[in-house]
Amino acid sequence: MERRDFLRKAGLAATGAVAAAAGLAGCGQEKKEEAKGPAVQPKKTYEWKMVTTWPPNLPVLQTGAERFAKRVGEATGGQLKIEVFAGGELVPPLGVFDAVSEGTVECGSGASYYWAGKVPAAQWFAAVPFGFNPQGINAWFYSGGGLQLWEEVYAPFNVIPRPQGNTGVQMGGWFRKDMNTIDDYKGLKMRIPGLGGKVISKAGGTVVLLPGGEIFTSLERGVIDATEWVGPMHDLRMGFYKAAKNYYSPGWHEPGTCLEVMFNKKAYEALPVELQQIVDAVAAETNMWSLCEFEAGNGAALQTLISEHNVNLVRFPDQLMEDLRKLANETLEEEANKDPMSRKVHDAFLKFKAQVGVWGSVSENAYYNVIADKYALKK
Repeated sequence: MERRDFLRKAGLAATGAVAAAAGLAGCGQEKKEEAKGPAVQPKKTYEWKMVTTWPPNLPVLQTGAERFAKRVGEATGGQLKIEVFAGGELVPPLGVFDAVSEGTVECGSGASYYWAGKVPAAQWFAAVPFGFNPQGINAWFYSGGGLQLWEEVYAPFNVIPRPQGNTGVQMGGWFRKDMNTIDDYKGLKMRIPGLGGKVISKAGGTVVLLPGGEIFTSLERGVIDATEWVGPMHDLRMGFYKAAKNYYSPGWHEPGTCLEVMFNKKAYEALPVELQQIVDAVAAETNMWSLCEFEAGNGAALQTLISEHNVNLVRFPDQLMEDLRKLANETLEEEANKDPMSRKVHDAFLKFKAQVGVWGSVSENAYYNVIADKYALKK
């Protein structure tokens, strides 16, 4: 082969090799890019503020709101973060509803009877004198249309409610004097919210609304003569036994108080559906958790109050209870007649109460009277 032909053929071979190599590299790059696919977009994150009506560190109530926020953060993988502020840290305790309604914050925690002056029908969703126990009110919310009614009541204020806790059956309160007849309420200054407070007013008492952090000092200084709060676990912590020794039961005014978490409508609806569902699920879980905490802690706390602090545990006389029941029925009718929505809620409440009451009288009443062991407190 002549030198010229060799060089020519060698050059063509080299050119072909380079082209082939380039082609193979191109194919490899193309396949590599195909394997990578489109870039994954990070999920949008949300940062909320929650304000509560509760004092800092108050077990189950304030800590329950904080637990709710933590659980939401965990369940959403950090996609929704909620910073919690106790009563007074960001807004006044009784300013929570307005803060959520106006969009100052995204959510709040409290009890719906605190907003009675603004939303009269809201009272039925917290506690009704001689009304539901925890099982009954939860059945109403989740299976009897109660939650849908609650949403309807809050809708004009751009607020969406959810049950977030329950105190169980409460105590009747701390009194600086003996309560023997209905007349003993005349002139009595008592801290008691909601519909129960209206019953006390009807009995001749003076109702004083105070946030949790101001109750003990007011009772100790005689600004009020009596107070109710929650139950033994919380009452022990608040130190009421230092200011009043008569501890009455049962809590006729709050037989199963529902605690709430509420969301600003715009903020809630801005969440993806899956985050809304997580928020709702965590609220329901917190509702069950709080009731369990109360049931687990109240017995030991009551024993401590009696055996270590010499508290007088007293049951309201039967006739006094009957008189209170009569006044409660009158009060509820009067409140229901004040506006159409209150009437609508009250009628629905009574209808479902009759439905579950039939079963409760056969089941739970029999359980406590016949089946359950009887326990006595140690003096």
